[in-house]
Amino acid sequence: MSVRAARVTAPRRSNRRLKLKPSSVLIAVFLFVLSMYFLAPLYWLVVSSTKTLEDLFGTPGLWVGKTLNFGQNLERLFTYNGGIYLRWLGNTFLYAGVSAVVATGVATLGGYALAKFRFRGRNLAFSLILGAILVPNTALVLPLYLLMSRLGLTDTAWAVLLPSFVSPFGVYLARVYSAASVPDELLDAARVDGSSELRTFLTVVLPVLAPALVTIFMFQFVAVWNNFFLPLVMLSSETNFPVTVGLQTWNVGIPSGAQPVLINLIVTGSFVAVVPLLVGFLLLQRYWAGGLTLGSVKG
Repeated sequence: MSVRAARVTAPRRSNRRLKLKPSSVLIAVFLFVLSMYFLAPLYWLVVSSTKTLEDLFGTPGLWVGKTLNFGQNLERLFTYNGGIYLRWLGNTFLYAGVSAVVATGVATLGGYALAKFRFRGRNLAFSLILGAILVPNTALVLPLYLLMSRLGLTDTAWAVLLPSFVSPFGVYLARVYSAASVPDELLDAARVDGSSELRTFLTVVLPVLAPALVTIFMFQFVAVWNNFFLPLVMLSSETNFPVTVGLQTWNVGIPSGAQPVLINLIVTGSFVAVVPLLVGFLLLQRYWAGGLTLGSVKG
């Protein structure tokens, strides 16, 4: 009887698993449409970077052109005007990489101190940091330009790097993650063993904060990589431009009504500028998945 019962109940269980709630279907359809909405510009950029100038204006935007011209577009992009695009790409890596590393270190130290140390003015400092998050970055560009001009740092890499070394949102994120994932018992155990505060921070706290560090790094890296207004105001030499400002100069340089011969280079350059961000997210996403259980404490 038990064997017959198992045979009878097995199909019923499988049928139950196949049933989908209407709400689940609606959520799946909504997420699919939303993903297509966000991926459509990237798809257009990929397809357009493979087109010739004639196909770019002669075929619909989401359709592949008659001939694949991606290799020729890349060659023209990297050789046009003495290979200035490669210089812009290197500048962008310099600004974004150095700023992200320094900002991550500063934010981690500040957030950990605000979360685990008691000192006078701690709540006031954290309130000021929260207020700084609400201030638009564009509102600070002109005051920063006047300050950098007084210091004689305009049209230098420092004019872009120094304002990017501080990330109020990174401090907030590090503070919240430190308070939630670094138990006080872990710190007390390290201190009892004779570990100094610096050694405890480097050997005990940083491994636990790895997901937060990666998140802060990527947020700051993407913010500086895509930053346009700050380098536009601070820099005047073409050799110091990042990709965002450089491609804008090519776009502005096209005379009104003339044949836009540089539009292929602009589209291909925009696609090349997106690739490092995609690669960075794919390489660093394992830290988010691997850090979900870090900081858990057994009772």
